[in-house]
Parts: sequence; structure tokens; C-alpha cells
Amino acid sequence: MKKVLFLLIPVVIVLMSCKTSVGQKYKTTEDSVKLNMELVEVSNDIAELQSKLTIAQNNLPGYHSKSANATSDAQSAAARSSEQASKATNGNIKDMKNAKKKAGKALKEAEDAKDADDDVKDQDKKITKLSEQLQKKQVKMQELLDMRTAIRNLPR
Repeated sequence: MKKVLFLLIPVVIVLMSCKTSVGQKYKTTEDSVKLNMELVEVSNDIAELQSKLTIAQNNLPGYHSKSANATSDAQSAAARSSEQASKATNGNIKDMKNAKKKAGKALKEAEDAKDADDDVKDQDKKITKLSEQLQKKQVKMQELLDMRTAIRNLPR
């Protein structure tokens, strides 16, 4: 029983402190100036995030086309390398050197295609991150607007 009480007391203290921190940050008309300053700050953050998100979304099709072109180039380089390799099996030293050179080009093209795919994935992650940040800021803005409404509705 003593152990239960010993563990229960810190839990109760934590819960009581959480309840006070959940309350409204700005409560009186004297807090209006601070509230308005925070509203402006959050509004500016929202505008900045929306701008970054729009730019990222507008750049995404370019990344997709770059990735598609790189993949196409990699496939054609691989096909050329394969053709040269089949010639080299029945050919001379010069054919083997050409096959090795084309294989190197094919490898480079494949790496470029992988890098382009990674760029698309990174851009998608960036868009997701910016969207989440924007959503959080919009929630914060709504909370601040609710606080402003509550302050305005206070009896005078």
C-alpha cells in the first residue's frame, strides 16, 4: 500500500501541473498586446510556410521529369552496353575496350537515375514536412483567435 501511495503522489502532482498548463495562455485584456504580437508572428510563419510549400509543389513536376529522363537514359545506356558486350564476346581487344567504356557509361547513367529518384523522394518528404508544419501553425492560429474572442467577450 505504501508503494502505491509513493507512486501515486508524483502522478497526481504531474497531472495537476498539466491541467494548469493546458489552460488559456492569454486571459485578460492586458494580455491583448502580447496576444496580437503572437498572432502577427504566427501569421507571418504561416505565410512563409505556404510560400515554401507552393515553391516545393511547383518544383515537384520538374523533379519527376528529370527522374523519368534519367531512367530512360539509363535504360538506353544499359541496352547499348549489352549490345557492345555481345560484340566483344566474339570480337577483338578493341571491342572489349568499347564494351568496358559503355558499361562504365551505363553505370554512371544508372547512378544518375538513382540520384534523380532520391531527389523526388526528398522533395516529397519536404512537402510532407512543410504541410505538417503549416497545419500545426494553423491550429496555433485558431487557438490564438479563440483566445482573442474569449478576451473580447469578457465582461467589462
